[in-house]
Amino acid sequence: MARILITSGPTRQYLDPVRYLTNASSGKMGAALSRAAAERGHDVIVISGPVAIDYPEASDVVQVVSTEEMLAAAETRFPDCDGLIGAAAPCDYRPVRVSKEKMAKTGEPLKLELIETPDIVASLAGKRRPDQWVVGFALETNDHRFRAITKAERKQCDLMVLNRPEAMNADANQVEILRRDGRLLSQFSGSKADCAQEILHWIDLELIAGT
Repeated sequence: MARILITSGPTRQYLDPVRYLTNASSGKMGAALSRAAAERGHDVIVISGPVAIDYPEASDVVQVVSTEEMLAAAETRFPDCDGLIGAAAPCDYRPVRVSKEKMAKTGEPLKLELIETPDIVASLAGKRRPDQWVVGFALETNDHRFRAITKAERKQCDLMVLNRPEAMNADANQVEILRRDGRLLSQFSGSKADCAQEILHWIDLELIAGT
C-alpha cells in the first residue's frame, strides 16, 4: 500500500483584511479521492484550502489558506509519501501589495497588479525522488487534451486528470486520464465518488503496482 498526499480545494489570496481572490473549487473531488484511496488501504494525507465539506476520518487533514501555505505544507510532508495527487485548484495569482486596511470605495476604477503564485505540483515534482510519482489535474476551457498533455510534460506528471469547468462545486465530473506521453487511459463520467474510484484504479495499476 502507498502513502499518498492529496491537495484539495481552493486557496485564497487576500487583497485586504476582508477581500480575496479565489475560485469555485469545493474540495469535493479531493474528498472523494481521499475516501477512495483509504478504501483501497492507502495511507492518506490531505492538504486542503478553505472548504465547507468534511474529509473522511481516516485522512490526516492539514488546513491552509493561501497557495504559499499549501506549498509549504506539501513540501514538508511530500518527502514521507510515495506519491502526490494534485487535485487542488490553487489561486494562480496574488496581489503585489496587500492592504493592511479595508480598501474604501472611491467611485473610481480599482487597478490591481497581480503576479503568479508558485505552481505546487511542478514544484513538488521537480524535487521528487526517483521512486515517487505525481498525478496532476488540468481544468481547461479549450484545446482540452492538448493543454492537459502539455501541462503533464511541463509539470513532470506521470498521469494527468483532465476535467471541465462544469466540475467546479458540482457533485459529478467528466474526466479523461492521460499519461505524460499523451496516451489516453480512460474516459469516464459520473459522480465524483465514481470518478475517484476510476482515478485510483489507474493510479494503482500504472504507478503503485509492482513498487
